[in-house]
Amino acid sequence: MSAYFTVDNLSVGYNGDVLIHDIGFSMEKGSILTLIGPNGAGKSTILKTITRQLAAIGGTVFVEAKDIAAWSAKEMAKKIAVVLTDRVRPELVTCAEVVAMGRYPYTNLFGKMTPQDAAAVEDALQRVHALDLADRDFSTLSDGQRQRILLARAICQAPQIIVLDEPTAYLDIRHKIELLDILREMAQKKQITVIMSLHEIDLAMKISDYLMCVKGETIAAFGRPEDILSECSIEELYEIVQGSYNPLFGSIELVKACGVPEVFVVAGGGYGIPFYRELQKKQIPFATGVLFENDVDFQVAKELSCHVISAPAFYKMKEDRLSAAAALLPSCRYVLDAGTPIGELNEINHKLLLSAQEKNIPILTHLA
Repeated sequence: MSAYFTVDNLSVGYNGDVLIHDIGFSMEKGSILTLIGPNGAGKSTILKTITRQLAAIGGTVFVEAKDIAAWSAKEMAKKIAVVLTDRVRPELVTCAEVVAMGRYPYTNLFGKMTPQDAAAVEDALQRVHALDLADRDFSTLSDGQRQRILLARAICQAPQIIVLDEPTAYLDIRHKIELLDILREMAQKKQITVIMSLHEIDLAMKISDYLMCVKGETIAAFGRPEDILSECSIEELYEIVQGSYNPLFGSIELVKACGVPEVFVVAGGGYGIPFYRELQKKQIPFATGVLFENDVDFQVAKELSCHVISAPAFYKMKEDRLSAAAALLPSCRYVLDAGTPIGELNEINHKLLLSAQEKNIPILTHLA
């Protein structure tokens, strides 16, 4: 598939001072690109530059091999819709009137709305689940409601490209999901190209066709999400010193409790996760095992504990795994039996519980 939107050797910044240089990437029509990176890295500056809100210091932005610098303001408005984080607070204007502003590139010299324009406004409000807000004064809305109305205005503009700066910033989880679902539908069904920035890394990974890691004077990485996970460490990108990011789950974990383990959690199959999180909250060092390396418990345990005994997936656990786990028992005040079913492959865990019993270590089924 040929490139639809291309950025070539772009340099962005303010007052002639370059903030980021050598920005280059291409994407197909109907695809979604999300910029991620720490605050102040330059994500908004890039978005404002590719939409001509800021003048480019160098380089070119192409749409279908045409330099957008040559477009008229009206042609730009028909091609690209922009939803930025700058607060828009028009007075004494209804939400329907704000959305109708998206139709101005198509109206006549007097700005007269046609029945088709009115239908486009109603359709845009319906798509963001905001028909009930149509007659409300825009200045009375919550931040989340404003964001939905501004998205409706962009939809009403009928663009080929939509650029959004942190569109989920003021939304609750329900409306975050609904907004991103709208963007995905626009990309898939209407072939609208979406370029945005997000702080929610997990959502960025799930919705995007491409990710761009923004940090430093050049782009840290650009590519498919699955490739970016290996090329651009989230811990490095955000300089996470305490805590960690799990790329498989797309989740952030708080700092693990290290030290001599005080509790041993016999777990597996997801049964251990609630115990791990509770122990982490209380900053109680714990050990856990024996966990298969493809186990959901293993993914969380390795982020929250310094003492995880694991075994290769799909094979019966070997006796050396029992020895490794049992060696951690003496320092533990008690053992937590998470309730994981015992079968032929993980029979070692039953032997581990027996070993704790022989050592007179209390075995509990809930946190003490």
